[in-house]
Amino acid sequence: MTEQPAETVAKPSVLFVCVHNAGRSQMAAAYLAHLGAGRIEVRSAGSAPGDAINPVAVAAMAEEGIDMSAEVPKILTVDAVQASDVVITMGCGDTCPIFPGKRYEDWELADPAGQGIEAVRPIRDEIRSRVEALVSELAPAQI
Repeated sequence: MTEQPAETVAKPSVLFVCVHNAGRSQMAAAYLAHLGAGRIEVRSAGSAPGDAINPVAVAAMAEEGIDMSAEVPKILTVDAVQASDVVITMGCGDTCPIFPGKRYEDWELADPAGQGIEAVRPIRDEIRSRVEALVSELAPAQI
């Protein structure tokens, strides 16, 4: 049995991080899982995870046909950062560990916590736009 070179089988991996891992990072991860269609490994975590996913964020994503109701906030670990090629933070600032050789981006997005659906929709739409650009960069369509 011959092994394939790692570069032909390795998928890019992305970690989305926000403070509570209850809104923005969960929406971004759900979009990436949906739009990436298995071509990108997806993780999300929070520096101080909440008790549950924001129900308004769940409702906003359901409007897009994406069910993230079964997700739960997860604690940010060093292992998750080390295992990811791209780390995208959303307001956790200096609490995110930094490792050489990793690509970091900070997406400045309003926090949907405590907001109604009318306020969360534009945040959701901005996340979708950024995730679409990320997918086209990390996993361009096969021609």
